Amino acid sequence: MRINLAPYLGTVKFWGYDATMSAPPRPQYHHGDLRAVILAEAARLVGDQGADAVSLRQLARKAGVSHAAPAHHFTDRRGLFTALAAEGFWLLGEALNAARGDFADAALAYVRFAIEHPGHYAVMFDRSLVNPANHELTAARAAAGAELSRGVTTLVDPHARADPPGAELAAWSLVHGFSMLWLNHAVPTDIAATDPMATVERIARILFDG
Repeated sequence: MRINLAPYLGTVKFWGYDATMSAPPRPQYHHGDLRAVILAEAARLVGDQGADAVSLRQLARKAGVSHAAPAHHFTDRRGLFTALAAEGFWLLGEALNAARGDFADAALAYVRFAIEHPGHYAVMFDRSLVNPANHELTAARAAAGAELSRGVTTLVDPHARADPPGAELAAWSLVHGFSMLWLNHAVPTDIAATDPMATVERIARILFDG
Protein backbone atom coordinates (compact mmCIF):
# COMPACT_ATOMS: atom_id res chain seq x y z
CA MET A 1 0.00 0.00 0.00
CA ARG A 2 1.44 3.40 -0.99
CA ILE A 3 0.67 6.46 1.10
CA ASN A 4 -0.52 9.51 -0.80
CA LEU A 5 1.79 12.19 0.55
CA ALA A 6 -0.07 15.12 -0.94
CA PRO A 7 -2.43 15.70 2.03
CA TYR A 8 0.48 15.55 4.45
CA LEU A 9 2.99 17.92 2.90
CA GLY A 10 3.48 20.95 5.11
CA THR A 11 1.58 19.43 8.05
CA VAL A 12 4.04 16.98 9.61
CA LYS A 13 4.16 17.35 13.40
CA PHE A 14 6.48 14.54 14.42
CA TRP A 15 10.27 14.24 14.37
CA GLY A 16 10.79 17.92 13.56
CA TYR A 17 11.12 17.64 9.80
CA ASP A 18 9.63 20.06 7.29
CA ALA A 19 7.54 18.24 4.72
CA THR A 20 6.90 21.19 2.41
CA MET A 21 9.12 19.79 -0.32
CA SER A 22 7.76 17.51 -3.01
CA ALA A 23 8.23 13.90 -1.99
CA PRO A 24 10.22 11.68 -4.35
CA PRO A 25 8.65 8.47 -5.54
CA ARG A 26 9.40 5.51 -3.34
CA PRO A 27 11.89 3.15 -5.01
CA GLN A 28 10.24 0.11 -6.54
CA TYR A 29 11.94 -3.09 -5.44
CA HIS A 30 11.80 -6.33 -7.36
CA HIS A 31 12.78 -9.87 -6.55
CA GLY A 32 16.50 -10.25 -7.11
CA ASP A 33 17.12 -6.52 -6.99
CA LEU A 34 20.51 -5.96 -5.35
CA ARG A 35 19.40 -2.84 -3.50
CA ALA A 36 16.54 -4.69 -1.82
CA VAL A 37 18.78 -7.67 -1.03
CA ILE A 38 21.40 -5.45 0.60
CA LEU A 39 18.82 -3.54 2.64
CA ALA A 40 17.16 -6.73 3.85
CA GLU A 41 20.47 -8.22 4.95
CA ALA A 42 21.52 -4.95 6.60
CA ALA A 43 18.24 -4.86 8.54
CA ARG A 44 18.78 -8.45 9.68
CA LEU A 45 22.36 -7.79 10.81
CA VAL A 46 21.46 -4.59 12.66
CA GLY A 47 18.60 -6.34 14.39
CA ASP A 48 20.77 -9.29 15.41
CA GLN A 49 24.13 -7.67 16.13
CA GLY A 50 23.78 -3.88 16.02
CA ALA A 51 24.82 -1.28 13.48
CA ASP A 52 28.54 -1.68 14.26
CA ALA A 53 28.40 -5.18 12.79
CA VAL A 54 27.46 -3.92 9.32
CA SER A 55 29.89 -3.11 6.52
CA LEU A 56 29.38 -2.77 2.77
CA ARG A 57 32.13 -5.32 2.17
CA GLN A 58 30.38 -7.86 4.38
CA LEU A 59 27.05 -7.22 2.69
CA ALA A 60 28.62 -7.64 -0.74
CA ARG A 61 30.08 -10.97 0.32
CA LYS A 62 26.69 -12.12 1.64
CA ALA A 63 25.01 -11.11 -1.63
CA GLY A 64 27.69 -12.78 -3.74
CA VAL A 65 28.67 -9.61 -5.60
CA SER A 66 31.82 -7.55 -5.94
CA HIS A 67 32.91 -5.36 -3.04
CA ALA A 68 32.15 -2.27 -5.12
CA ALA A 69 28.58 -3.26 -6.00
CA PRO A 70 26.81 -2.01 -2.82
CA ALA A 71 28.60 1.33 -3.09
CA HIS A 72 26.92 1.83 -6.46
CA HIS A 73 23.57 2.04 -4.62
CA PHE A 74 24.55 3.54 -1.25
CA THR A 75 28.02 5.13 -1.64
CA ASP A 76 29.02 4.34 1.96
CA ARG A 77 27.70 3.05 5.31
CA ARG A 78 25.98 6.36 6.02
CA GLY A 79 24.18 6.12 2.71
CA LEU A 80 23.20 2.54 3.48
CA PHE A 81 21.77 3.41 6.90
CA THR A 82 19.99 6.46 5.48
CA ALA A 83 18.29 4.26 2.90
CA LEU A 84 17.43 1.68 5.56
CA ALA A 85 15.93 4.36 7.81
CA ALA A 86 13.90 5.79 4.92
CA GLU A 87 12.58 2.34 4.08
CA GLY A 88 11.69 1.90 7.75
CA PHE A 89 9.68 5.12 7.87
CA TRP A 90 7.83 4.19 4.67
CA LEU A 91 6.96 0.82 6.18
CA LEU A 92 5.90 2.42 9.45
CA GLY A 93 3.69 4.91 7.65
CA GLU A 94 2.07 2.13 5.66
CA ALA A 95 1.46 0.11 8.84
CA LEU A 96 -0.18 3.10 10.51
CA ASN A 97 -2.23 3.83 7.42
CA ALA A 98 -3.50 0.25 7.31
CA ALA A 99 -4.48 0.39 10.99
CA ARG A 100 -6.59 3.52 10.81
CA GLY A 101 -9.08 3.59 13.66
CA ASP A 102 -8.66 5.17 17.06
CA PHE A 103 -5.40 6.02 18.79
CA ALA A 104 -5.11 2.56 20.35
CA ASP A 105 -5.05 1.06 16.84
CA ALA A 106 -2.23 3.41 15.83
CA ALA A 107 -0.33 2.63 19.03
CA LEU A 108 -0.59 -1.10 18.38
CA ALA A 109 0.53 -0.72 14.77
CA TYR A 110 3.50 1.42 15.80
CA VAL A 111 4.80 -0.97 18.46
CA ARG A 112 4.15 -4.03 16.29
CA PHE A 113 6.24 -2.45 13.53
CA ALA A 114 9.10 -1.71 15.93
CA ILE A 115 9.12 -5.25 17.31
CA GLU A 116 8.87 -6.89 13.90
CA HIS A 117 11.50 -4.61 12.28
CA PRO A 118 14.19 -4.11 14.95
CA GLY A 119 16.93 -3.53 12.38
CA HIS A 120 15.06 -0.71 10.70
CA TYR A 121 13.91 0.76 14.00
CA ALA A 122 17.44 0.84 15.42
CA VAL A 123 18.63 3.25 12.72
CA MET A 124 15.45 5.29 12.17
CA PHE A 125 16.04 7.54 15.18
CA ASP A 126 19.84 7.43 15.38
CA ARG A 127 20.99 10.63 13.69
CA SER A 128 24.63 9.61 14.10
CA LEU A 129 24.10 6.86 11.50
CA VAL A 130 22.15 8.69 8.80
CA ASN A 131 22.12 11.84 6.70
CA PRO A 132 19.14 13.68 8.26
CA ALA A 133 18.90 16.07 5.30
CA ASN A 134 18.41 13.28 2.75
CA HIS A 135 15.32 14.03 0.67
CA GLU A 136 13.96 10.48 0.66
CA LEU A 137 14.41 10.19 4.41
CA THR A 138 12.70 13.49 5.21
CA ALA A 139 9.75 12.61 2.96
CA ALA A 140 9.39 9.18 4.56
CA ARG A 141 9.52 10.69 8.04
CA ALA A 142 6.90 13.23 7.03
CA ALA A 143 4.51 10.55 5.79
CA ALA A 144 4.87 8.38 8.90
CA GLY A 145 4.62 11.38 11.20
CA ALA A 146 1.46 12.58 9.51
CA GLU A 147 -0.13 9.15 9.95
CA LEU A 148 0.69 9.07 13.65
CA SER A 149 -0.55 12.64 14.02
CA ARG A 150 -3.84 11.63 12.40
CA GLY A 151 -4.24 8.86 14.98
CA VAL A 152 -3.80 11.35 17.80
CA THR A 153 -6.63 13.51 16.43
CA THR A 154 -9.07 10.70 17.30
CA LEU A 155 -8.44 11.14 21.03
CA VAL A 156 -11.46 12.30 22.99
CA ASP A 157 -9.59 12.96 26.23
CA PRO A 158 -10.32 16.61 27.12
CA HIS A 159 -6.70 17.33 28.02
CA ALA A 160 -5.55 15.98 24.66
CA ARG A 161 -8.14 18.07 22.81
CA ALA A 162 -7.14 21.18 24.73
CA ASP A 163 -3.45 20.74 23.90
CA PRO A 164 -2.97 18.92 20.56
CA PRO A 165 0.82 19.48 20.35
CA GLY A 166 1.22 18.18 23.89
CA ALA A 167 -1.01 15.20 23.11
CA GLU A 168 1.06 14.37 20.04
CA LEU A 169 4.30 14.46 22.00
CA ALA A 170 2.79 12.38 24.80
CA ALA A 171 1.43 9.82 22.34
CA TRP A 172 4.72 9.47 20.49
CA SER A 173 6.61 9.25 23.78
CA LEU A 174 4.32 6.42 24.84
CA VAL A 175 4.74 4.23 21.76
CA HIS A 176 8.39 5.04 21.11
CA GLY A 177 9.34 4.67 24.76
CA PHE A 178 7.62 1.32 25.12
CA SER A 179 9.16 0.09 21.86
CA MET A 180 12.66 0.99 23.02
CA LEU A 181 12.14 -0.59 26.43
CA TRP A 182 10.84 -3.79 24.87
CA LEU A 183 13.56 -4.05 22.22
CA ASN A 184 16.26 -3.46 24.82
CA HIS A 185 14.75 -6.05 27.20
CA ALA A 186 14.33 -3.34 29.80
CA VAL A 187 10.73 -4.00 30.83
CA PRO A 188 10.01 -5.77 34.15
CA THR A 189 10.11 -9.56 34.04
CA ASP A 190 6.37 -9.93 34.56
CA ILE A 191 5.66 -7.56 31.66
CA ALA A 192 8.21 -9.31 29.42
CA ALA A 193 6.27 -12.54 29.87
CA THR A 194 3.06 -11.02 28.51
CA ASP A 195 1.88 -10.11 25.01
CA PRO A 196 3.39 -6.68 24.24
CA MET A 197 0.38 -5.75 22.13
CA ALA A 198 -1.98 -6.31 25.05
CA THR A 199 0.27 -4.21 27.28
CA VAL A 200 0.42 -1.36 24.78
CA GLU A 201 -3.34 -1.30 24.38
CA ARG A 202 -3.78 -1.32 28.16
CA ILE A 203 -1.42 1.60 28.83
CA ALA A 204 -2.71 3.56 25.84
CA ARG A 205 -6.24 3.38 27.21
CA ILE A 206 -5.06 4.22 30.72
CA LEU A 207 -3.28 7.36 29.56
CA PHE A 208 -5.68 8.32 26.78
CA ASP A 209 -9.31 7.51 27.33
CA GLY A 210 -10.06 7.33 23.65
